[in-house]
Amino acid sequence: MSEVRQRIARRALAPGAKAPSIRAFATAMGVSKSTVVEAYDRLAAEGVIQPRRGSGFYVAGHTPPLALSELEPRRDRSIDPLWVSRQSLEAGPDALKPGCGWLPVSWMPEEGIRRGLRTLARADAQNLTDYGPPLGSPALRQLLARRMAEHSVEASPNQIMLTESGTQAIDLVCRFLLEPGDTVLVDDPCYFNFHAMLRAHRVKVVGVPCTQTGPDVEAFADVLAEHSPRLYITNSGPQNPTGASLSPVTAHRILKLAERHDLLIVEDDIYADFEHEPAPRLAAFDGLDRVISIGSFSKTLSAAARCGYIAARPAWIEGLIDLKVATSFGGGHLAAELVLAILKDGGHRRYLDSLRERLARARGETSARLVALGLTPWTQPTAGMFLWCVLPDGLDSGEVAQRALAQGVVLAPGNAFSLSQSAGSYLRFNAAQSADPRVYEVLSSAMDGAAARRPAA
Repeated sequence: MSEVRQRIARRALAPGAKAPSIRAFATAMGVSKSTVVEAYDRLAAEGVIQPRRGSGFYVAGHTPPLALSELEPRRDRSIDPLWVSRQSLEAGPDALKPGCGWLPVSWMPEEGIRRGLRTLARADAQNLTDYGPPLGSPALRQLLARRMAEHSVEASPNQIMLTESGTQAIDLVCRFLLEPGDTVLVDDPCYFNFHAMLRAHRVKVVGVPCTQTGPDVEAFADVLAEHSPRLYITNSGPQNPTGASLSPVTAHRILKLAERHDLLIVEDDIYADFEHEPAPRLAAFDGLDRVISIGSFSKTLSAAARCGYIAARPAWIEGLIDLKVATSFGGGHLAAELVLAILKDGGHRRYLDSLRERLARARGETSARLVALGLTPWTQPTAGMFLWCVLPDGLDSGEVAQRALAQGVVLAPGNAFSLSQSAGSYLRFNAAQSADPRVYEVLSSAMDGAAARRPAA
């Protein structure tokens, strides 16, 4: 029954379409015909499908509104990507959020933002009230081109298009490159909103295991040969959620495989400002041929000033501009001007240097506290905010997260990030959000509670 619902939700079965025959569906699902008859009868009773004498069953009514939760088998809410995101976003001011993916408010460059706002208040009225050009602010794109060059990514300002966020950048690229039913490759584990985003585009998603130096190259090759994915979406460094960084050797091998299998790559570079020494970038080795680089400023500048970008080959930028105009028209001109004012401020680089040092201390302190509770970091990141840690004794991170949430602490369980659901004993910790001793008190209590429920050996 759930399979039919998912096909309808994915629009694989449109209104008026004939449902699979009872015999064919029973064979495909490996169940008896009587089981399918019972399921079809229930769906017919609910009005989801309609029987036609001598013809079979047909999808009823109009196309239902898109419901992301119906596009794949239901997960426990503690590991559902959308639910985990909502818990972090909806948590009250007193909640602790070591599982969220952003810096604390007190770590953000508030004074730089206020200076930027004052600068913006003195700007021409056009900057405050009018639509911006389709590509976005020329001055900000020029600055972005110089910043990307620091990571060995060569892009002219005309190869860069501003967006309203990094999320919108991925959405536009998916609209541009993908059709429903295409296959997309992601890291396993990866940023959980990739899963939700790709669900909305109704594509097939397959995963490739992560290593400490990037995707497992042998597994990557096997997946390409078996599934022929159209697109690969990844972070190069530091990767979310593991904190691992791509090595030059892995980058070279991945690009060779991509060329051989005509695979396109989206490289999400949202964490670039966290690095002292830039890790290798696929876009740098590739020259923005089959790699599209995207990024935003929400992690190190402001999540409230929504501004991102796409850097791609010139021919693709033209098509992406049309999509941007069709879906959001002028874009976030005011936010882009604010970002530009902040980035040009002389204090911004000093802020980033201080932030990197602060994060390095926080990672070390958080790692030591977690190890003292019996958790083991999967790797020791050299940059960023994330620590990917395995719980002791095979404890279930979803249950631990549920118990912690009941005490006002939002954790990020591993299977929210894992397409294969193979990270059930992992948690992702944000070192910048983990300074409060209560995080570890609640975590210890939640682990004890989860352990007490396990059957005796």
